[in-house]
Amino acid sequence: MKCICIGRNYGKHALELGNDLPNEPVVFLKPESALLPAGELIQLPAFSQDVHHEIEIVLKLARPARNVSREQALSLIQECTVGLDLTARDLQNELKRKGLPWEKAKAFDGSAVVGTFVSFSSDEGPLSLELKKNESTVQSGVSSDMIFSFAEIISHTSAFFSLEQGDLIFTGTPEGVGPIASGDQLQGYLNQRLLLDIAVS
Repeated sequence: MKCICIGRNYGKHALELGNDLPNEPVVFLKPESALLPAGELIQLPAFSQDVHHEIEIVLKLARPARNVSREQALSLIQECTVGLDLTARDLQNELKRKGLPWEKAKAFDGSAVVGTFVSFSSDEGPLSLELKKNESTVQSGVSSDMIFSFAEIISHTSAFFSLEQGDLIFTGTPEGVGPIASGDQLQGYLNQRLLLDIAVS
């Protein structure tokens, strides 16, 4: 099982970080060890002083596939939820300046926080997501604002490597990313339904 992550998939988020809008999905991976086990608190890594929250819609795949067409892609989605792609922003910026990969800033232990999964239906229409930090909304968006749709993401990534049953796809974050600190309480909503509720240690 792996976490497939899509960067810069909401235009306003790309712009808030000073990035150009992509012509194709920006793909990176998180290993299974990045998943935060259920019931545990977010632990801030010692190597960063600026860890940011990034709320995302997360898709779980129902079966293996490769070279999937856009027309077939949505049938692969079993469930969905919201999750946090935690990012060591100071380290990421340093790596970007040097032209190096982001993994140390993106794939550290506990950097993939996933909420409770619910069933997915392609007939449901656009999905909304929201993140509250200490009861105040800091991020919100709608899947229809994504540059690349769920189907485009699945089709694109499946052309480069095999998708496996249980793989998770983090589909990108809307604008409003920002730092988290010890004592923060984070709550993630999908279509106004609370699916993620976690504290920062």
